[in-house]
Amino acid sequence: MSWGTELWDQFDNLEKHTQWGIDVLEKYIKFVKERTEIELSYAKQLRNLSKKYQPKKNSKEEEEYRYTSTRAFLATLNEMNDYAGQHEVISENMTSLITGELTRYVQELKQERKSHFHDGRKAQQHIETCWKQLEASKRRFERDCKEADRAQQYFEKMDADINVTKADVEKARQQAQLRHQMAEDSKAEYSSTLQKFNSEQHDHYYTHIPNIFQKIQEMEERRIVRIGESMKTFAEVDRQVIPIIGKCLDEITKAAESIDHKNDSQLVIEAFKSGFEPPGDIDFEDFTQPMKRTVSESSLSNSRGDGKSEPKFGGKSKGKLWPFIKKNKIIETLLGTKLSLKLITLNTQVWSLIEGAGPEDFSNLPPEQRRKKLQQKVDELNKDIQKEMDQRDALTKMKDVYIKNPQMGDAASVDHRLAELGQNIEKLRLEVQKFEGWLAEVEGRLPLRTDQARRQSGLYEAQNTAAVNSCAQDRESSPDGSYTEEQSQETEMKVPATDFDDEFDDEEPLPTIGTCKALYTFEGQNEGTISVAEGEMLYVIEEDKGDGWTRIRRNEDEEGYVPTSYVEVYLDKNAKDVYKSLQKISE
Repeated sequence: MSWGTELWDQFDNLEKHTQWGIDVLEKYIKFVKERTEIELSYAKQLRNLSKKYQPKKNSKEEEEYRYTSTRAFLATLNEMNDYAGQHEVISENMTSLITGELTRYVQELKQERKSHFHDGRKAQQHIETCWKQLEASKRRFERDCKEADRAQQYFEKMDADINVTKADVEKARQQAQLRHQMAEDSKAEYSSTLQKFNSEQHDHYYTHIPNIFQKIQEMEERRIVRIGESMKTFAEVDRQVIPIIGKCLDEITKAAESIDHKNDSQLVIEAFKSGFEPPGDIDFEDFTQPMKRTVSESSLSNSRGDGKSEPKFGGKSKGKLWPFIKKNKIIETLLGTKLSLKLITLNTQVWSLIEGAGPEDFSNLPPEQRRKKLQQKVDELNKDIQKEMDQRDALTKMKDVYIKNPQMGDAASVDHRLAELGQNIEKLRLEVQKFEGWLAEVEGRLPLRTDQARRQSGLYEAQNTAAVNSCAQDRESSPDGSYTEEQSQETEMKVPATDFDDEFDDEEPLPTIGTCKALYTFEGQNEGTISVAEGEMLYVIEEDKGDGWTRIRRNEDEEGYVPTSYVEVYLDKNAKDVYKSLQKISE
């Protein structure tokens, strides 16, 4: 089966067919190129998607990734990034192994096709020239034969005519012989040209054209084989990354299987556990008996009728420490003196900043949270000590080098820095000892501090004192419960009654410290809470103290607590200056 023998007369059709083959190849190249662009775009979108949901550094989201479910999600994001990389590999391999190679091959194919069809046209032109020569020789032979016949007839006519002279007859005879000779020469030339043409035609149709068409056939077959190989490569490029993609999917499955709901639940306990015990039962107060208010084992009250307050401290009795104690009373207790209500109201603008700063020993926090904060502080200080020690060791080695090789530097130049590092390490160690002492106290390894030390520890004890002295009548219930602190039943402290509490009966509203936007609808059904609608803008009068509740105000008559996670808070930056002024007054 050869195009040279079977398609010897289909030169034009073969030219069209081979051009169509090149067009098909170019179409396939364009298809692969668009596939590589799709792979690149898909990989880019996957990377952007993974980056979009990655936790931001130094943000609250990083803390959320201690849970197994969020860690599994982070692993999924990382694997999706690797998954995107495999699609980039597909694009790169298809570009180099298919698009680039076929583009070069198409250029070579066009040049080869042009050369073959140029040879075919040249052979056709040659055979056409031979045919024209044969036709010319044939017409010349035919013409000479006719002229020889006419000359012969004219001679015979002249020879038969008795009136014609002998000279005219001789002339006619010579002319006839000349024409016969010319006819013979034309015949010989025609015969030679015919033989030559037949030979050329035989070579053309049985040698030249078959060879040219055979080359064209081989060229076309190579094109077909090449496009088939490219299609195999197209599939193989995908097949090569399937194991890696499968590994990525296996890692995602492994991450999903590593999710431990029990562990996550335990982490929630560790993150939010206060360490306090739930409040006990409130004793019944019989008002038919002589009016004498008592402090029950688990309640917090204050007697105003008899002008005396009888709080109990120390020991094992439990006094209520409400999360929602009025801040004006606590501030006045912190100051240790009776301030005007107007000044206290101004300073409440920075209450959230006061609680955010808190005492150094974190005594304003519940026991469990305090222990975690102290442990975290100890770990941070130990890391700082290690850094300082590493720097000191490096400088010591540098000093030794300078001593051995004075030309490299002055050994005395690092003494000042070494002294500074030694002082820093000593300070940090003292800090570690201080925080470890507080940590040991919380964990019960050291005896509790004296009452005076407890009063100096900060806001947590101040809240307890204020609650006992002034908030029995104005006790507010927490939306999510309250907690208690152990107190003594053995020692009682009687405080003379004053008009201290009466000043807060009609206290001015707390000033706003910022605004907030409700992210979700909240139905405030418990006492002390307030209902909000999604998207509603409100005023913030108390920041979240760590109990998960923020105090807000809608207008002068409507205020209460909402879950902090239900609102987006925008605090006033100028509240910090007011807080500093409050510190100066307390000193």
